[in-house]
Amino acid sequence: MTTEFARRDQRVLQGQAGQTYRVLLTGGRAPVTLDLARMLHRSGHLVFIAESMERHLCRTSSAVEQCVLVPSPRHHTQEYLSALEHWVKIWQIDVLIPMCEEVFYVAAGAERLRQHCRVLVSSLEQLHVLHHKYDFNMLAKSMGLSVPDTHLIQTPQEWLEKQHVLKGDWVWKPVYSRFAAKVRMPRLEGSNIVINKDENKNVNRRTEELHRPQISAPEKLNSLHHDPPGEDTLSLASPWVAQQYIHGRGLCTYSVVHEGHIVAHAAYDSRYRTGNVGASVFFEQVQHEGTRAWVEHFVWAAGFSGQIGFDFIEDVTGQVYAIECNPRATSGIHLFHPGNGLVRALLEPEVMLGEGIEVTPQSGDDKAMLALPMLGSGIRQIQSSRGSLRAWRTAWQGARDVVYVRQDRRPFFEQFAVVLAAWRLACSQQITLTEALTHDIEWNGEQR
Repeated sequence: MTTEFARRDQRVLQGQAGQTYRVLLTGGRAPVTLDLARMLHRSGHLVFIAESMERHLCRTSSAVEQCVLVPSPRHHTQEYLSALEHWVKIWQIDVLIPMCEEVFYVAAGAERLRQHCRVLVSSLEQLHVLHHKYDFNMLAKSMGLSVPDTHLIQTPQEWLEKQHVLKGDWVWKPVYSRFAAKVRMPRLEGSNIVINKDENKNVNRRTEELHRPQISAPEKLNSLHHDPPGEDTLSLASPWVAQQYIHGRGLCTYSVVHEGHIVAHAAYDSRYRTGNVGASVFFEQVQHEGTRAWVEHFVWAAGFSGQIGFDFIEDVTGQVYAIECNPRATSGIHLFHPGNGLVRALLEPEVMLGEGIEVTPQSGDDKAMLALPMLGSGIRQIQSSRGSLRAWRTAWQGARDVVYVRQDRRPFFEQFAVVLAAWRLACSQQITLTEALTHDIEWNGEQR
C-alpha cells in the first residue's frame, strides 16, 4: 500500500472531526443507494457511483459528484473489478460500499481493492453461506437460534419424494433468489388474497401473503402439490428448499455491524408489497426486542462485518423465526433519514463502538415508501375491504417518498426511464421485469 493510501486509510480509522470522506457506492439503480448518497452528501462527504446499468436513479442526482458506467459484475467480473480499481484510484476513494447483489463480486476482489481504500464487505465464503437459504438456516440452527424446519432439494426426484413425505404446509423456493422470485406458497382455503406464483410457467394464482401487518389465528391451509421446476432451474448447482410455513406477521431488520458488534439497527414492518409476496414498498419502524436479540446473537457468533438484513416471521406466541438473510444493504436504510448517525456507523464504526453508540431511526422519520409502486398497492386495496383502503391511505399520507426530494427532483423522473429500459430488456430476453432489473448483478453461487 502506498504512503498516500495508508494515510487515507488511517484517517478513516481515526474518524477525525469534520473529515470529508470520498465514498464510492455501487448499485446506483437502487432506491437505497440514492437515499444513502443523499445522506452522505448532507453530511458533507463526496459521493461517487459505479453502475453497470446505463439508466439508474443516482445518475441524475445532485448529491453525486460523478457516475461511471462499468461492466456487468455477473457477466464480466474481472473487467468489473478492474474498472472499480481504476476509478477508486482516479477518484482517490476512501471507502467503497457495495449496496446491491454485486456485493458478492466486490467481495471476490476485495483483496486487490483494499490496497487502495477501505471496502465495507465481509469474505465471499461467509457471504455465500448467508445468501444460500439452506446453509444460512443450518448455520443459525447450529447457533441455537429459531428458524423454520428447512429441507434441501437438489433433484426432481427429491422434489417428488418431499411432496409425499413432508406433512403440513410448506414454502418452496430456490436457495439463490431475490424479491420472492419463483416462490411457491401453500394454498389458503377460503381466502381472497391467495396466489401461487410460478414464474417459470408464467402462472399467477392466489396464495397467502407471507408478511402481514397483524397476527391472526392460524388459518386452515389446503395441501398443495407442486410440479418440480425444470432441470434448468433445479439441479445440484441450483437447488431449492422446502421451508416450513409459519403463521404470523412478517418483520424485517437492517443492521450495520463491525466485527460482530451492531453499530446501527432498525426493525420494520413492510405490509405493502409489489404483488402479494414481492419486494416491500412501504417501511415502518417497529421496536422489537425479539428480532434485535436474534440478530445480536447471530452476528456476534458469526463475527460478521458489513451491512446485513434478515426476514422474520413472528408467530402467535411471539416467537420469531428467521426466514432468510440478505448480507447487503436493505430497505431499512430508508428509516434512518436524514441519516447523520447511519453515515457515521458506515464510515467510522470503530469510533461509534468506542463511544458506546448504537444508531437507531429517529422518532418522526420512521415511515418511508416507494411512491409509484405504493400507488399500485393502493389500487389492489380498492378490490379489498373499505377498511384496507382507509389503512392504505393513512400509510400513504404518513410516509415520505424516498425517491422524490424537492431539492433533488431529477431522480424521480429518471425512475421512469429505468423501468422502461428494464421492460425492454425483459421483453427481449423473455424474463420478468424484476429479473431484468437485477440480471447483470445477481449472484447464484458463482466463483465461490
